[in-house]
Amino acid sequence: MASKRRIVGLLLAASAGVAAAFAPVAPAVRPLTRLPATSSDDERPSPSSPANPLAGVASLSLLAATLLLSPLPSHADGQTKEFKLPPIDYSDKSRCVLNSSKMGQANAARDKLYDLRECSLSGVKGGEYDLSGVIMAKTDVSNGKFREAQFSKGYLRDSNFDGADFTNAIVDRATFKGSSLRGTIFANAVLTATSFEGADVENADFTDAYIGDFDIRNLCKNPTLKGENPTTGADTRLSANCLVK
Repeated sequence: MASKRRIVGLLLAASAGVAAAFAPVAPAVRPLTRLPATSSDDERPSPSSPANPLAGVASLSLLAATLLLSPLPSHADGQTKEFKLPPIDYSDKSRCVLNSSKMGQANAARDKLYDLRECSLSGVKGGEYDLSGVIMAKTDVSNGKFREAQFSKGYLRDSNFDGADFTNAIVDRATFKGSSLRGTIFANAVLTATSFEGADVENADFTDAYIGDFDIRNLCKNPTLKGENPTTGADTRLSANCLVK
């Protein structure tokens, strides 16, 4: 009987040591003075009981893993309703020029505001340009060539993009609200978290474009999503994987 008591005592001490090793703060452990000869099932702590240190450690580990692995909600610039923009600097005569950023497109970083509002740039060639963070409002870039260009976080509202080519471009977290995109090509472009609210997308081509589930539902509700692209011949609605009405 004494041998059995020594074994049980060693097991309890080892369990307490494991719990203390993984706990944020090591709890004080009272010295074991005696062990009951017998213990009924009612007196034993359940695995989920707070008295079980290993259960507490396991619960904390599970909670920490859940917090670390659960994705946090993202807020896309393309879904932002209102923006406060500074006045246009009409004194800057070199303002209406297409310039590629050298700082990388991840955060649309630039040394100053890239403002192309009210500029006339029809037919401009911006293939492979990094135009992330660009501000366009009442801007004419119709028939612009933007193959493989980057427009991350672009403010592209109330502008003319008719016939522009965004093939293989990255146009994520942008907003085309109120813009004209008639005949525009977005083939194989990345359009995640980009808003087409109030935009005219008749005859546009979205073939193989990457669009999020939430965004595609909104795009499919656009009444102008119809027609056929005059350059590629693609059916506009089918190219966006929307059901034919």
